Amino acid sequence: MILDPTDENYDKINRAETALYEVIDPELMVNIVDLGLVYDVEIPAANRIKVTMTLTTPHCPMGEAIQTGVTNALEKEFPGYEVEINLTFEPAWNYDMVSAEGMLQLNGG
Repeated sequence: MILDPTDENYDKINRAETALYEVIDPELMVNIVDLGLVYDVEIPAANRIKVTMTLTTPHCPMGEAIQTGVTNALEKEFPGYEVEINLTFEPAWNYDMVSAEGMLQLNGG
């Protein structure tokens, strides 16, 4: 995910992304941002946050837990905001999407 500093909601989107670092994939034990699961964060309206994200597989057994973690992290950072999660599998997740930090964590570093 690349933040656009010219976006009028840049500060809020940056705060949302920071909050999402707290959401850990329970199977891989790496946060969802470093795993590359978060594709986009938008503030389409006042008091609303939309996250476009994926899971490691379409039938990820921890998918519901991860989505609940996203909602909880964002509601904590933005009390009173509605959180919308747009779950997509296009593009399909793969290890090329993992950040360098995420790869270190996956490899026990």
